[in-house]
Amino acid sequence: MPAQQGTGASSGAAQAVTLDRVVAIVNNDLILESDVESERRFQAFQPLGSNRVWTRDELINRLIDRALILQQIAIEPEAPVTEAEVDAQLMQLRKTIPKCAAYHCETEAGWERFVQDQGLTLPELREHWKLRMDVLRFIEERFRMGIRITQQEIDDYYNKTLIPQYQQQNAKAPPENTIQDKIQEILLQQQVDKLLDDWLSALRAQGSVRILKPGEEAP
Repeated sequence: MPAQQGTGASSGAAQAVTLDRVVAIVNNDLILESDVESERRFQAFQPLGSNRVWTRDELINRLIDRALILQQIAIEPEAPVTEAEVDAQLMQLRKTIPKCAAYHCETEAGWERFVQDQGLTLPELREHWKLRMDVLRFIEERFRMGIRITQQEIDDYYNKTLIPQYQQQNAKAPPENTIQDKIQEILLQQQVDKLLDDWLSALRAQGSVRILKPGEEAP
């Protein structure tokens, strides 16, 4: 079934003709094949990201999670991300993508050429990045603020997780007090991820999420 609207950034009129097929329905919001393709291209802009290749199913589920979060943002609106904040993050992003060096992304022409070579336009990237910032801000304010990491948890992570990792590499772990802030951040993110996963699972159970099989028509 052809569709006119999705939850991700548009990939352009030419791709809309060949790619816009509904792949999932999230509480009446449509996720399109072009959204999946756009999300795949956007992986090149993950700051300091790995070269891991996401499968199509993983990308669809990622888009479903994002759609659920954006629906909650619409219900519980927060202060919007400003254009200045988007500009600042994109400027910083240009300095953190290793492949950007060869394009001279510090220049406007080099940055635009890099973005185009990843299959996106500058407005598409900006829209995608702003959505990312909206989602991360919502997660931060909803889940992160109430979490407290104890000194005992930091000590346990250092002794039971970090030291064995260094021992496997035949290396000496740095003193705990020099990396305590980093350990705290890791533990904080682990708890946020757990809370977020549980919350998203509940939203999926309470709502209506349907992934269409290849060749299946949307109702």
